Amino acid sequence: MPVQIHHIRYVIAAVENGSFRRAASTLSVQESALSRRVGELEARLGVPLFVRNHCGVKPTEAGEKFVRRGRNAIEQIQLALAEARSDAKPLEDTLRIGIFSSLASGFLADLIRTFGAAYPNVQLTFTAANPAKQVAAVRRFELDIAFLTGTARWDGCEVQPLWSERVFVVLPETDPRGDAMTMHLPDLRTDRFIVTRAPPGEEIHDFLIQRLAALGHHPDIVRHDVGRDDLIQLVALGHGLTLTSEATIAAKAPGVRFRPLADELLPFSAVWASRNENPALLMLLETARQLSLDAAYHPTAEPET
Repeated sequence: MPVQIHHIRYVIAAVENGSFRRAASTLSVQESALSRRVGELEARLGVPLFVRNHCGVKPTEAGEKFVRRGRNAIEQIQLALAEARSDAKPLEDTLRIGIFSSLASGFLADLIRTFGAAYPNVQLTFTAANPAKQVAAVRRFELDIAFLTGTARWDGCEVQPLWSERVFVVLPETDPRGDAMTMHLPDLRTDRFIVTRAPPGEEIHDFLIQRLAALGHHPDIVRHDVGRDDLIQLVALGHGLTLTSEATIAAKAPGVRFRPLADELLPFSAVWASRNENPALLMLLETARQLSLDAAYHPTAEPET
């Protein structure tokens, strides 16, 4: 495992805050992800960087040396970036982004937060639409970039796979099946599913048709002309189940439970026009590629049990 800049930042933040929990809060990442990355780094180095106890963490002698050198390394990198930016073509004021994933949490939310902190003078505008409309807008240079499900190639566009999310079933909190930590799609083949007519309703519809048809069953799917919040409320009221991606479950939704589908992962990619020369786009892509190196954004599917 190569040592990445975010490994160094995690260790420095843990030393400065005295605990993984406070460090994770400072960096706006999950504590489990930060702790896991630090553990992987310690395994890679073959030496503990922290003494852990119920009060928090304290750097070992090796940890103190690592932080001292790490701070210097980050300062040098930031200086190099500043010098490069001073010679670069000025960034355009606006970056137009198409989205097909929730901004409540996950990779896309972290990307927007990270980019906004690094380039506060770039105004970001967002458009939500189905993939075909977004790609058409990218080709017409009405959007600079779109973040879409899947890894399909699009004519005239570049495609960069970036992250994956688990697929979750949304079911009423009164449904006893929600007591299980993982759901299995074959067990849901006789259930009614509900989807929105707006994105990503059509994609969820096609996903259900494809997966359940492979099991020899034609699913019962009802479309509703409502938004996501109302669709979730319809689930709570017992009108059917629905599916959602992992990023959306951070939003509070009374009356329902979210359970991961076994062996189902949803890949996401960036799509942009090959001839788009917006410098801000290049900076966003580089930020996305660096963020994508974190294994926390590439979960494994829940296994069948």
